[in-house]
Amino acid sequence: MSAERSDDQRSSISVVLPCRNEARNLEILLPRLPEGLGEVVVVDSGCSDDTVEVARRLRPDARIVTAPAPGKGRALQAGFAAATGEHLVALDADGSNDPAEIDPLVAALVAGADLAKGSRYLPGGGSSDATAVRSFGNRALCLLFNRRHGAHLTDLCYGYVAFRREHRELLLDGCDGFDVEARLQANACRAGLRIAEVPSFEAERVHGTSNLRPGPRRHPHRPGDRRRARGGAVTSPVTRGAPSRSRPRWC
Repeated sequence: MSAERSDDQRSSISVVLPCRNEARNLEILLPRLPEGLGEVVVVDSGCSDDTVEVARRLRPDARIVTAPAPGKGRALQAGFAAATGEHLVALDADGSNDPAEIDPLVAALVAGADLAKGSRYLPGGGSSDATAVRSFGNRALCLLFNRRHGAHLTDLCYGYVAFRREHRELLLDGCDGFDVEARLQANACRAGLRIAEVPSFEAERVHGTSNLRPGPRRHPHRPGDRRRARGGAVTSPVTRGAPSRSRPRWC
């Protein structure tokens, strides 16, 4: 992709960051955002630290939005409702998502997808944060979801997504709870929208602790501890910086 085309593409992007006490993480994440983004929306979801102050200091151009109630779903709804870009991207504020993957996600939208989503289980993707319990649960939920909706998704429980603003209300309908990712994808399937998965690498949260506690946390896998299931899906974490060479996978 040419630099000129990339710049034009980025100017159409609104990045939404749902935050709950992420001041220390924003200090690392915000400087890593790609240059030329059309808009950065920081959502205050009941922060008691200086998240908002850090956002204003590092991104004076950022839009600050207050969520009406706690919860990631409501924070995303508030952020996306305020976003004005043609392409909307949800990025976790804890530092686990790589901002460099914004371009591939939006490129999938430009190529024709209505919803583009990161997948840790495609070749080129991976995670240093997923526990065995979370990985098993994701595979089981994907199997049930795909059978019900006739889809071919590989990663149902991952929040790195991008979509066209014209589909905002449809996709976010009912997405106000902890299951926002699954509901968003179910809405897309029911509406017959085109979904593309893009390889994505999930790092561990940089600072603080997650509110998600599905099971005991394991020790990080050593570099090179990489196993794949049938079809090439990553079933255990890989090291940070794994290349995302695969093309988008249409689902």
